[in-house]
Amino acid sequence: MNISSERDCPLLRFDHIEFYVGNARQAASFYQQQFGFMITAYRGLETGERKVTAYVLEQGNIRFVLTSSLSPESPIARAVLKHGDSVAAIAFEVFDLPQIYHKIRQRGAIAVIPPTEIDSEMGRYCYAAVRGYGDTLIKLIERQHYRGAFAPGFVPQEILSTDWKNQRLPHIDHVVGNVEPGAMDKWVNFFIKVFGFELLVHFDEKTIATKFTALRSKVVQNPCGNIKLPINESAPSKRLSQISEYLQYHQGPGVQHIALATDNIIDTVTQLKAGGVQFLRPPLAYYEGLSARVGQIEESPEQLAKLGILVDRDADGYLLQIFTQPVQDRPTLFFEIIERHGSTGFGEGNFKALFEAIEHQQAVRGNL
Repeated sequence: MNISSERDCPLLRFDHIEFYVGNARQAASFYQQQFGFMITAYRGLETGERKVTAYVLEQGNIRFVLTSSLSPESPIARAVLKHGDSVAAIAFEVFDLPQIYHKIRQRGAIAVIPPTEIDSEMGRYCYAAVRGYGDTLIKLIERQHYRGAFAPGFVPQEILSTDWKNQRLPHIDHVVGNVEPGAMDKWVNFFIKVFGFELLVHFDEKTIATKFTALRSKVVQNPCGNIKLPINESAPSKRLSQISEYLQYHQGPGVQHIALATDNIIDTVTQLKAGGVQFLRPPLAYYEGLSARVGQIEESPEQLAKLGILVDRDADGYLLQIFTQPVQDRPTLFFEIIERHGSTGFGEGNFKALFEAIEHQQAVRGNL
């Protein structure tokens, strides 16, 4: 990474997503068995850690960290009690952490963890954190001089599969946050002012609406275009919107879903379903006249209908996407699987079908 590109794009890429969970071992097994992640590093009692247990899971360039507290009195335990299993931190890799941290503090970021440097036999590892929406932390990681297993204190785990880096989910496409009504612009401006992001697209309640509910969304991205963060808020609605339901059960703003990219969504979804992942089903009427709406695509419309995969086209190409059911008892965090064929959008042509499917599940839960 040269100096000029670092200056233009201070947040280089997603480094990892950290989840606070009630039982890290069981959560790690879930992501292994259902999503195909591999455990690559660990810390806990066996490594000399007395306060937390944490598992690092990887697939392609995606890295999840699942952390549990070993004490009911810790902030992690209190966060799990409040939010359930949820995203605690979005971490970005940076090139010069002290310099970037100084700049973002000057621009209004609220400090949580000051720049901290750990020197070990495996090299130098630096991290810091500032406050994001809700209780979500924005972490900064500098690791280019570190050669160890994820971070100091973690030990590597044996990888049983020799091809784990070439699995079906190669990278994070975007991470979506839900915030309280009236707060969307505040957080959009935060990422623009503090981190130098730019506004990519804006969807209002006329674009994202059903007969019952509506919401607003703005998408910001870093100058490199490889970090995209949509931010949602509710618009006035006749019923309890999906954003309001999330805020109620998450006990405040937070990460709603993580979009994971794939190069073959049909094979990926087939494998994920075989592993036990449950997906939302769009209305059957969605597939009537699909080819006329989206034009020619490489995939079979019949296969897409069978799996419940959505299609949308913009001026640059088309995309395919599908959304999981929430991955815990609370109707909060879920995942999106997305395959892009040139499209730079977010499936706005699918919003109505998607939200009708979500509202169907809300009605089942008694929350619509």
